[in-house]
Amino acid sequence: MTTDFSSNNWGKNSSPHNIILNGRWFTVFTSILILSVSGGTYLFGLYSQHVKSSLGYDQTTLNLLSFFKDVGANVGIIAGLINEVCPPWVVLLIGSVMNFSGYIYLWLAVNGDEFVKPHVWQMCLCLMIGANSQTFTNTGALVTCVKNFPESRGIVIGLLKGFVGLSGAIITQLFHAIYGNNAKSLVLLIAWLPPFVCCSLLKHVRVMRGICRQENEVKIFYQLLYISLSLAGFLLMITIFQSRVAFSLVEYRVSSCIMLILLFAPIVIVIREELKLGKGRKQVLDDSFPLKGLEQGKVPSRNQGKGVLWYKNVFKPPERGEDYTILQALLSIDMLILFITTIFGAGGTLTAIDNIGQIGKALGYPNTSIATFTSLVSIWGYLGRVVSGFVSEIFLTKYKVPRPLMLTFVLLLSCFGHILIAMGIPSVLDIALAILGFCFGAMAPLIFSIISELFGLKHYATLLNFGGAASPIGAYVFNVRLVGHFYDKEALKQMEALGLYMKPGDHLTCIGIECYRSSFLIIAAASFVGCIVSYILVLRTRKFYKGDIYKKFREQA
Repeated sequence: MTTDFSSNNWGKNSSPHNIILNGRWFTVFTSILILSVSGGTYLFGLYSQHVKSSLGYDQTTLNLLSFFKDVGANVGIIAGLINEVCPPWVVLLIGSVMNFSGYIYLWLAVNGDEFVKPHVWQMCLCLMIGANSQTFTNTGALVTCVKNFPESRGIVIGLLKGFVGLSGAIITQLFHAIYGNNAKSLVLLIAWLPPFVCCSLLKHVRVMRGICRQENEVKIFYQLLYISLSLAGFLLMITIFQSRVAFSLVEYRVSSCIMLILLFAPIVIVIREELKLGKGRKQVLDDSFPLKGLEQGKVPSRNQGKGVLWYKNVFKPPERGEDYTILQALLSIDMLILFITTIFGAGGTLTAIDNIGQIGKALGYPNTSIATFTSLVSIWGYLGRVVSGFVSEIFLTKYKVPRPLMLTFVLLLSCFGHILIAMGIPSVLDIALAILGFCFGAMAPLIFSIISELFGLKHYATLLNFGGAASPIGAYVFNVRLVGHFYDKEALKQMEALGLYMKPGDHLTCIGIECYRSSFLIIAAASFVGCIVSYILVLRTRKFYKGDIYKKFREQA
């Protein structure tokens, strides 16, 4: 059913309540809340040691679990295809069911429930299902907002992915406020909190059609950015403070209340803007299944206005920026370059983040410091997302700087982070993790924006998730085959030096930077290769980015 907010029926829907809840700015707000609790995969470093000790896994097996978690978190092709034919609320609902199913099984397994005696493959499957819910959440919320604000896509992606980056620190604070320091309950919180928030708000996430860009649109996004920076600053301050002072349950709850006030603060801006726009707004809300070939948020392409069958002209794609078919995009050289760049770049930084817990243990850090590292990486990931989203948009619109060039610089910076970890200096680990958290966060908005710009928005939900599928490939090579192998090899060497031998049920523990030095030197070299490949895309697309890539959206509006 399509609702038409025309002058004839506007009076029927003009109550302040309807004006606010039916606006695209309220869609942004609800997307922010949903995404701010969707990053349970980023907390793997916090509970991985508990999984390892409870189930008696070695590091290679733990890294295998991490790989399947990364596959689930990044391979969202199914979510993208469902989003092609269903409204966003269906995608979000499916994600909620998957989140609860996967993580509740994991919680039962690691807490020794007598009815759950999992094999390794079952643990891999449940982690993959739980983590895959994140791709449904990202697709349903992020793609919807990009289609609602096509001329501010870099800013939109940066802001929303920024809240995904903060979600690790947000969930950690809520965990302490609800469960204290009971580490066994962290997975339980991850199981029920995201589905609860998502199911409460999913009906307000909708694609809107026939929308012109507001004159103050960018200004409003900057106001939302300032609020998110305040939230990130508070989380950074309270995380550092909690690492030095033991908090009581009451103090955790007070700090969480302040955090929630900052998290809900954007509603003030949203209400103001929706009421201001309400009287003169003429929008069409597409809140139903697309019928007879019509698609939500469809923006007609100049070259493909009549529609092209998915199997036609596979090797004759349109110009960059027009709407590619799925096969045209997947078989293009530009997508191949992006795919390789993501494997070498995002795969390496993802490996570092997944091994925070083990790296901290190897260097002798206590559990409280490791928890602090996890939250700080989450906050630095947020900064990377918003900086890359907003700064790349400014450089693109004002100075015509190709967005792939910023991706190249981010990959180069990540090389230094990997080298710092390989050095193994305890005082430098904080800096290394800050760099890698920033780079990992910065890559997603850049890659997702580039995909939307080169291949159009018609099949953006599917193509975005194909692009994200490259990360777990790199994570498997670096995390399972490289880091896990070297870690277990060094751990066995240390045991033999002490005259000890591996017994059934024992799990390997490696002490010292030797556990990771060789691995991260190789990852640094691989990231540099990704940097070179990314620069090839800069050379291929510089002419495209010198033009006005948003011109067609203004003409059609």
